[in-house]
Amino acid sequence: MSTIDVKIPDIGDFKDVPIIEILVGPGDTVAEEDPLITLESDKATMEVPAPQAGKVVEVLVAIGDKVSEGMAILKLEGDGAGAGADEAKSDTPAEAPPAATSSGGNGKSEVSEDFAAPSSGGSSSRAIPAPVSFGDAHASPSVRRLARELDIDLKKITGSGEKGRITKEDVKRALTGKGDGGGVSGGFGIPEIPAQDFSKFGPIQEKPLSRLKKLSGPHLHRSWLNIPHVTHTDEADITELDAYRKELDTSAKEKGYRVTLLSFLLKASVACLKEYPEFNASLGPQKDTLIYKQYYHIGVAVDTPDGLVVPVIKDVNAKGIIDLSKELGEASQKMRDGKITPADISGGTFSISSLGGIGGTNFTPVVNAPEVAILGVVRSQMKPMWDGKDFRPRLMLPLCVSYDHRVIDGALAARFTRRLAEILGDVRQLVL
Repeated sequence: MSTIDVKIPDIGDFKDVPIIEILVGPGDTVAEEDPLITLESDKATMEVPAPQAGKVVEVLVAIGDKVSEGMAILKLEGDGAGAGADEAKSDTPAEAPPAATSSGGNGKSEVSEDFAAPSSGGSSSRAIPAPVSFGDAHASPSVRRLARELDIDLKKITGSGEKGRITKEDVKRALTGKGDGGGVSGGFGIPEIPAQDFSKFGPIQEKPLSRLKKLSGPHLHRSWLNIPHVTHTDEADITELDAYRKELDTSAKEKGYRVTLLSFLLKASVACLKEYPEFNASLGPQKDTLIYKQYYHIGVAVDTPDGLVVPVIKDVNAKGIIDLSKELGEASQKMRDGKITPADISGGTFSISSLGGIGGTNFTPVVNAPEVAILGVVRSQMKPMWDGKDFRPRLMLPLCVSYDHRVIDGALAARFTRRLAEILGDVRQLVL
């Protein structure tokens, strides 16, 4: 039997991340990938998994300690460490959702079905909401976790427990707006929807929301309440583009990946963002300045079994259609396997939410704050289009651009969306 030090894996650019929960103790037996501790960064809540099966010999950290990549957190006795067992796997899954919002329609509707967002809007989410720092709030780890999931600020709650300790009941009261913390709704001054006993009307079944939905929900709620949303719609003629896409996809299948419309949407979006930089910006903290970003990181919603996750494809402007297609496939699989890290879902400047693989004629995606705009697409359809002499069948893709009206006005949104349609209608412009 050998003993190894389990260390903090790669957690992106984060340092001195506080430990909010220790899930094991000396003598506990763990399986590979079992969670050992929980960290809370300013972007996500993350669990550090066991790199191998074994028995916990000693825990080297305590709740509240701050850790960084490479720091030892416990000693684990196993059947022999393999190569690299000295440190936890770097693909630590983060307990996080979203943004919000997925991948677009192709031919008749042949859009990457690996990427799809729910019709409720939204994209959002790159979706993991930034957890609140609870400071010295007098509450147990389980209460802190509940508060994070419900987006309740413990610092605003007066505890009713012994010596002022905050209890789960205090958090639940805050959720309904009856406590000091205010609720997810009450905190915004919005009357809570009265509870009903639905069992009076017939049989019911109650199931808990997935963790992803519990985390992405408050983020979407904040975005919807804080951003004056407007959605502009248009159509793009993608007849030639889709024919070209199918040629690339035929070759790609033989090499183990797919070329979907989403890759073209990413490139076209960047071309438009360069022409209309307001769409690649964010409001400053005081809401009196606009921060223009000189990089192009696009969030794409992935529909996983547990809910919506929005991985961010970095530096889209520097990648071609083939590279983007491969990266999209890898990102989709990684999200579905639950192997997300903070770096995978951070830094987005614009988002795309696609329901093309499912259907629909249009929808209103929710802006993924602090971004100021999001593109939504649905299933493309063959339509008779007048060319000045005759009606001809053309493959038309609906475009739905939701935007923050504080930053973008209707005329600018119309120009952006029309320009996007023009680029998608002429595949040559995507290689300029």
